[in-house]
Amino acid sequence: QVQLVESGGGLVQAGGSLRLSCAASARTFNTYAMGWFRQAPGKEREFVAAIGWSGASTYYADSVEGRFTISRDNAKNMAYLQMSNLKPEDTANYYCAARRGSMAVTIDSGYNYWGQGTQVTVSS
Repeated sequence: QVQLVESGGGLVQAGGSLRLSCAASARTFNTYAMGWFRQAPGKEREFVAAIGWSGASTYYADSVEGRFTISRDNAKNMAYLQMSNLKPEDTANYYCAARRGSMAVTIDSGYNYWGQGTQVTVSS
């Protein structure tokens, strides 16, 4: 069982930056691929970014490519999402997810464990 706890959300003006963190309880954190997803009110949950177990492979949604960066620190059991040049349409609850195995995927059904989410609100 893996527990994930997100932090770092908040209110920011358009054009600003935030860094989300995800703390994982897994002893073998480096055997899990990690992903970030988001869900806005009235919308379905959508993929944001994913990273393989080693950090060498990363994937991004087209809507955040070039603005967001996913990373991980296996020594600290942490995953991160650095968000820059934020836009009002980035407003959502952001979720961290863990997937058994080395390969990151972009679909939410591919993940085994989920955090409770952290709210990001971008004002115009």
